[in-house]
Amino acid sequence: MGFLQLEGKAILVFGVANRKSVAYHIGQVLEQAGANVFYVVRSASRQESVSRLAPNRPVFVCDVEFPAQIEKLASDLLSTGQKFHGLVHSIAFAEYQERGRPFHETPREAFLRCVDVSCFSLIALCNALRDQLDSAASVVAISISTTRMASENYGYMAPVKAALDSSLAFLAKSFSRFSEIRFNAVAAGLLKTSASAGIPGYVESYLFAEQATLRKRAVQTEEVANVAAFLLSPRSSGINAQQIVIDSGMSINYFDADLVRKAMRPD
Repeated sequence: MGFLQLEGKAILVFGVANRKSVAYHIGQVLEQAGANVFYVVRSASRQESVSRLAPNRPVFVCDVEFPAQIEKLASDLLSTGQKFHGLVHSIAFAEYQERGRPFHETPREAFLRCVDVSCFSLIALCNALRDQLDSAASVVAISISTTRMASENYGYMAPVKAALDSSLAFLAKSFSRFSEIRFNAVAAGLLKTSASAGIPGYVESYLFAEQATLRKRAVQTEEVANVAAFLLSPRSSGINAQQIVIDSGMSINYFDADLVRKAMRPD
């Protein structure tokens, strides 16, 4: 048995869109570790494309904005007869056309939709699937390295991710009434994904973040996936209601000498 002890474990992975998705990379690491991965995607078209990416793996459809689809997913998964040892929540949505507004002008409808898809969906899924999760299962959400840095182009997603982080603690406490299910987050620094490419000004922020890391090299999606796999494994059994930051040291490197020099004496 490998170090992660994931052989034969059934893991639900939500949120694969394409090869660049964090969820896809997590699924790949899990499969390499011997886990049985069950993918859940937003639409039938995604089901078709992900089935090509992950042949011979079950791919279910569930748009988490619709409670009826969550109920159907629970029924479909129940029919598999599986107890699931892990769940990956890599789901987020914000309306990009609203990103150019200052935060105080955020439309109510857009903000609440973002909360529903990016945060409340985790609560709804865990509630619907609670009887199908193994009593020692691990739930891992994909968050961000800091919700306190007011990145204007990231907009209202950061406050919603803060709500997601807080929800993990409350889910951990709530589920402890009847299980040892754990809830944690991988708090990733800036990544090169298809979703991030749609954020105005993201490329510049990504390149700056890369220079702010201690190693001067950006966080890789595979690094996030590796930590997620660890959190899903029995090896992390003592970790609960936590966020593990993956930012290559960026958060302690604001006064990097090269960055200060470039800011004060631009070429």
